[in-house]
Amino acid sequence: MALKITVIGTGYLGATHAAAMAELGFEVLGLDVVPEKIAMLQRGEVPMYEPGLEELLRKHVAGIEGSTGRLRFTMDWAEIAEFGDVHFMCTNTPQKHGEYACDMSYVDRAFELLAPHLTRPALVVGKSTVPVGSADRLAAYLAAHAPVGADAELAWNPEFLREGFAVQDTLHPDRIVVGVRSERSEKLLREVYAGPVGAGSPFVVTDFPTAELVKTAANSFLATKISFINAMAEVCEAADGDVVKLAEAIGHDERIGKKFLRAGIGFGGGCLPKDIRAFMARAGELGADQALTFLREIDSINMRRRGQMVEMAREALGGGSFLGKRVAVLGAAFKPDSDDVRDSPALNVAGQIHLQGGQVTVYDPKGMPNALRLFPTLGYADTAMEAVRGADVVLHLTEWREFRELDPAALGEAVRARVVLDGRNALDPALWRKAGWTFRAMGRPTA
Repeated sequence: MALKITVIGTGYLGATHAAAMAELGFEVLGLDVVPEKIAMLQRGEVPMYEPGLEELLRKHVAGIEGSTGRLRFTMDWAEIAEFGDVHFMCTNTPQKHGEYACDMSYVDRAFELLAPHLTRPALVVGKSTVPVGSADRLAAYLAAHAPVGADAELAWNPEFLREGFAVQDTLHPDRIVVGVRSERSEKLLREVYAGPVGAGSPFVVTDFPTAELVKTAANSFLATKISFINAMAEVCEAADGDVVKLAEAIGHDERIGKKFLRAGIGFGGGCLPKDIRAFMARAGELGADQALTFLREIDSINMRRRGQMVEMAREALGGGSFLGKRVAVLGAAFKPDSDDVRDSPALNVAGQIHLQGGQVTVYDPKGMPNALRLFPTLGYADTAMEAVRGADVVLHLTEWREFRELDPAALGEAVRARVVLDGRNALDPALWRKAGWTFRAMGRPTA
């Protein structure tokens, strides 16, 4: 009999996973505790911007004309338990307020609500990014509180989604990692992922702690690489070097590679910052805090970039006050092809300049509604052209393709002063200078 899949938590991770499981041919039932979110998903709409996700959802949600009908949604825990053979836990694990540590309350609550309904053998699969050791604790909780006892098994299967590529990363993952304790659990997960594995995705079987560590280790490495090149940008600023050429040169070394070597205003979003902080906090609890002290400097370098962009903008305006100055900010999302503004460096810079008296106008192709909710006092424009109108300086802070394709000559007609600061090292300096702009990028004082 074909496996039936449930997905508990239908945020960014859960909605994507549910749609992808339906695409792989499974009957899927998604659960959330927010009625508005369930209503949206039942209409085939997603509460966030992710390329290709809404189309995939509409292809499978029951009740939509022409859909396969393989994907439904509910708020009923008993229905979820009765329906599913494999339950994917996709609940949120934010950073605790005022602490580095991870807030496990959403995950714990989901296990508390599901366990009493597990009356037949089932596999619960954690996908959330959690502190190492959580799976051991949750496996014991399941066995103790599920009516079926030890036949309610746990596995850990970390997610590696990149915002902007989440559908691709779910259907064609670069690796599938499963932390399991039994042959039955491994067999079930091999059945779930038979499609991607058959297409060449590596299937890595590990114990619980290793599976939990993979995501935080990967994110810590990526954060280190980004902060490394940003540290080199600081040195280039002091030594009149060119960080873009430096990155190109060291990127040819195959041991280093070219990816994640673009200097700029640093990383943000809902994963990297909180994951490296939670990793440091957990290492401290385990008595291994010295192993991760370098991550404090990684975090520090990253946060420093935002302040340096504010100072570059001040210098571009003559070195004095922002009062009475019009500043255009191109970008609000933490990265392109996303509407996610959580811990966005672009919005942080915009907010700092606004607090110092600057008249800031922001434009982003997708992130404006979320930015407006988070920073209602900033100015917002419907187009890049409208955002730069009358500006004394233009800041490019999220590397959307739309911004790379702007016509500098046309924009130049709208601004008060043709001064552009590239906080992502993604624009073509020659193109902008040819149109009469003063162009400045981070880590390239003389380029």
